[in-house]
Amino acid sequence: MANPVVGIIMGSKSDLDVMREAAKTLDEFGVANEVRVLSAHRTPAETTDYLKTAVARGLKIIIAGAGGSAHLAGVAAAHSYLPVLSIPIKRDGHDHEALFSNIMMPPGVPLAVMPENGGKNTGLLAVAILALSDKALAKKYQSYRQAQTDAVKEADRKLQAEGWQNSQL
Repeated sequence: MANPVVGIIMGSKSDLDVMREAAKTLDEFGVANEVRVLSAHRTPAETTDYLKTAVARGLKIIIAGAGGSAHLAGVAAAHSYLPVLSIPIKRDGHDHEALFSNIMMPPGVPLAVMPENGGKNTGLLAVAILALSDKALAKKYQSYRQAQTDAVKEADRKLQAEGWQNSQL
């Protein structure tokens, strides 16, 4: 694949189950990406270096995911001028710490916070942003969205024809 334009970073290898959905979505649209494990707390120098060199390496968007105190996305936003899309990772038995720490960013350091465990939607938002300056990608994204619309209309048509009592939707 071409040089990556989206960097996907996660605070721990255990976050891959959520972060792979973002990478998979980008792959489906042909958007070159790279996936790294970089911790705001355990590898701060490596994380900072990655973020400070992101633009020079051709990245246009950073997707950052972490659980717990979830400082990785905020650190990414602080160290890079690129748009940073945060995926708060929520695990069973945990509250919403990751979400809360991400939505509490101070004024002046923007961070787009996605739904908890929202890897797919985060990938789609990255596609939508990149599509603003890429006509071919815009066409793919518009086709994707139209296919969703068509699927819902078809499901409704079928439901109306069969009746809810008999439908196998």
